[in-house]
Amino acid sequence: MLSGVYESFSREETFELGKRFGESAGSGEVYSLAGDLGAGKTVFAKGFAAGLGISEEVTSPTFTIMQIYEGGRLDLYHYDAYRIEDPEEMEEIGYSDYFFGNGVCLIEWAENIEDYLPDHIKVVTIERDNEKGFDYRRITVTET
Repeated sequence: MLSGVYESFSREETFELGKRFGESAGSGEVYSLAGDLGAGKTVFAKGFAAGLGISEEVTSPTFTIMQIYEGGRLDLYHYDAYRIEDPEEMEEIGYSDYFFGNGVCLIEWAENIEDYLPDHIKVVTIERDNEKGFDYRRITVTET
């Protein structure tokens, strides 16, 4: 999937965009999902999982830091670093086994663990613009 700017006017469109990214995701890729609370990161993640062929219900891993979803063409490691107060907590959960493994990582609130991120990641930034509608999202994808 190419870097660029995408527009979504509904939850369904955000889900479908996530699904397209999941369908094209490769082993070992790391995606950062950036956006305010309620911006649509988890909706995008649900679509991403569907694109990988994962049928399990995807939820935000806010209280567990990471959820593992198996059963698709690649495993999905879904992180939520929102509640991480000390980035060294990543060491405790063995992040490197997942960041540099055979699955694909989605990381919400990755800015809280910047020192642990690989050099090359895909950054998906989801922003609202209520002037364009309550469900409108501008989704910008860049690669570092």
